[in-house]
Amino acid sequence: MVLRRVGPTLPETPAPAGQRDQPAVTTAGAGQSSELQALKKRVLNYIIASMPTDGQFATLEQTQRQAEILFDEAMQRETMLIPRSVRQRLLEQVLADITGYGPLDRLLQDDTITEIMVNGPNSVYVERRGKLEKTDVRFDSNEHVVRVIHRILAPIGRHIDEFSPMVDARLPDGARVNAVLPPVSLVGPTMNIRRFPKKRLSGQDLVNFGTVTEPVLRFLESAVKARLNIVISGGTGSGKTTLLNILSSFIPETERIVTIEDIAELQLQQEHVVTLEARKPNLEGKGEISLRDLVINALRMRPDRIVVGEVRGKEALDMLQAMNAGHDGSLTTAHSNSPRDTLSRIETMVMMAGFPLPVKAIREQISRAINLIVHQERMRDGSRKIVQITEVTGMEGDLIVLQDIFTFVHEGMRDGKVIGSLQPTGVRPRCYEQIMQAGLSLPPDLFGKPTLMRR
Repeated sequence: MVLRRVGPTLPETPAPAGQRDQPAVTTAGAGQSSELQALKKRVLNYIIASMPTDGQFATLEQTQRQAEILFDEAMQRETMLIPRSVRQRLLEQVLADITGYGPLDRLLQDDTITEIMVNGPNSVYVERRGKLEKTDVRFDSNEHVVRVIHRILAPIGRHIDEFSPMVDARLPDGARVNAVLPPVSLVGPTMNIRRFPKKRLSGQDLVNFGTVTEPVLRFLESAVKARLNIVISGGTGSGKTTLLNILSSFIPETERIVTIEDIAELQLQQEHVVTLEARKPNLEGKGEISLRDLVINALRMRPDRIVVGEVRGKEALDMLQAMNAGHDGSLTTAHSNSPRDTLSRIETMVMMAGFPLPVKAIREQISRAINLIVHQERMRDGSRKIVQITEVTGMEGDLIVLQDIFTFVHEGMRDGKVIGSLQPTGVRPRCYEQIMQAGLSLPPDLFGKPTLMRR
């Protein structure tokens, strides 16, 4: 690893005469924190200024060893005496800033944390098991947060500054990072890191979590294999991408899959997968490749399946046209509050494409293109559950007709957990015939008898 300056370093302000001649400190008292922060800043600046940037230290271990040597040199220049335990903790913090991600290192090492939210230097939250928790993690200053943001972005070639104060990026491990700097953010530099499980989740995991029942999961698997067009809907953090990953895993290995995403998050395991990722414009406003560009291009790539990570704009029109032109079995997600709201939002997205299509014509395209809407929610207890599976059956007049196949029935709360069941409505969906024609079988009572969720 070659250490380079990845962010602005605060200039060292000369201390007033006599200020460095501090009395010896033998305990880590409450009033000492500001002195230790100032000491850490001086030591860190000394190491950064002294570390070679010519590639002499090619590995992380070499960089760390050199940083430890420079740490000892910096401490010898100081007059403040600190206990050995405090000195060791200071070394760990400095090394985390030099070779890692500073105060975030210990959070990133915790596999139970799915999201890290930095709201300025003194407010860091995490999501663990679906619930938000405030942590005791603190940064030294706004500049410290910015330095960590730059360190995260530097290896992936992304940039952020006051002239371009927002960035959305994907890390090599698949985690998604969003950062915003002042003056856009009024609370100081902010950053969200959304992480994905190291172990790829399976459909059985969703059953174990209580997200879906085994019979309903088998229905969704059959729907994917029978090449139904499916939209997964829900709010932010409801688990749409996770469910899309799992449904995509049911696509047969023999098919060619093209995935299209704004930021690549899908983790398909099939062999014949082509992954396309949108590109933001450069600082001159050039070079943008939009989701719509990718959808149009994907149609020329002989796909058996098109999987769009999230439909959110003009690309909705092209995706609907693809579904209606023989590209069956497409999958995507959409932000919405219900299946009916999903259709309204897609209708609005199609209008954004700029073609003067009558509303009825748009709705007819939607009704012919989409077979199923799977709506998922994050519940009050932090769990994610499928709450509706709805079939699009066609048009009646100017309206798209929907019928619920499964709905989640809330029964209350017990010991802080949501109690309820995903139950069939008693209606056999029209797509059942398509599933049967694909040579797939489903239990005859699947749509007629209540199927209780795992509580």
